Amino acid sequence: MGTLFYDGSHFALDDRLLAHLQIIISLKLRRNEGFFISWTTGVDNGSGRHAIWIDNGVAIRLQFDGTRPPAINREWAESLAMAANTNNGLVVTNERIEPAEDLLT
Repeated sequence: MGTLFYDGSHFALDDRLLAHLQIIISLKLRRNEGFFISWTTGVDNGSGRHAIWIDNGVAIRLQFDGTRPPAINREWAESLAMAANTNNGLVVTNERIEPAEDLLT
């Protein structure tokens, strides 16, 4: 379980999800495109939903617990990227597709 640090807050997220978010965030911010990311939290974390506006004006830090980068599922990353371009923003979904290839190496 890694951590997303953003605007003075921190959020515990799975390393695999964080690796995919890193790709989407970097793509969007290189284009100077702000967007929402939202996700639900489980009962063990108080339930509910988080939504944060990602913008170039706020420092972002991703801390991964694992030492090796997870394999990237290209289809999941593309699905998340398309969602980031909608009015609802990137709503985190479960990975439903088998990992295709490791795009980080």
